[in-house]
Amino acid sequence: MAHLDALPPLREVIATHNLSARKALGQNFLLDLNLTSRIARSSGPLEGLHVIEVGPGPGGLTRAILAAGVQKLTAIETDERCLPALAEIAAHYPDRLHVVSGDAMTCDFAALSGGMPTAIIANLPYNIASPLIIGWIQSEPWPPWFQSITVMVQKEYADRLVATPEQRKDYGRLAVLTSLRVTSKVLFNVPPTAFVPQPKIMSSVVQLIPRIDAPKFTMATLERVTQAAFGQRRKMLRQSLKPLGNALDLLERANIAPEKRAEEIDPDGFVRLANLLDERGSV
Repeated sequence: MAHLDALPPLREVIATHNLSARKALGQNFLLDLNLTSRIARSSGPLEGLHVIEVGPGPGGLTRAILAAGVQKLTAIETDERCLPALAEIAAHYPDRLHVVSGDAMTCDFAALSGGMPTAIIANLPYNIASPLIIGWIQSEPWPPWFQSITVMVQKEYADRLVATPEQRKDYGRLAVLTSLRVTSKVLFNVPPTAFVPQPKIMSSVVQLIPRIDAPKFTMATLERVTQAAFGQRRKMLRQSLKPLGNALDLLERANIAPEKRAEEIDPDGFVRLANLLDERGSV
């Protein structure tokens, strides 16, 4: 794909605005127009949608999302050096791109959505990817303000997001939370050569779709249970869950063998444990 729009090539934009990637901001610029377009398309049809993008940098993915026909795009950028380049894109797509200069970690995303059908599409800076994704998955009330999340993250993190109990090496607290709130899948992997500068690791594009049938549980209690279980994942649950009280009684009521280890318990099992723990506390 030689041309995405009539704007200058991204390498020229970077040179014009002297936009060297900063490691402290987790920046790795994505310049391949075929790849940015593939990420934008993989989210699904964008017509009539509001998209929120985190960390647009010089605007490679931003341009792809706009070219795909999104109605409104809100891009959150903390690096003020990138704002002039993003302003040029906004001028090229009048009234469709709104740039927020600020830290995504302090943004009220639900308020930014403005009540519109909203999708999140981003090449997330590596240093804030995990807290952002966890924050979105923990949104209350549920179903949430977004209808999908399509983001690029480190492959290692993506593997932990989508892991099942059968994939014991990667299955942990993150996978339990993710599977209870969203359906998740890795769409495709992206090699280091796609970035400037090249990271040392492989990346993956993952998609998370909110579960309308998500089970009911108290988030804080689920976190207590999974932290206790996976904090000592080599131990049997009858031992690792002792800090929660009478572990044997709790496991019996949840119909979970006390000899099991955390990595052998499916997400629904952890929901049963969390809900029983809440019942015990309310007695």
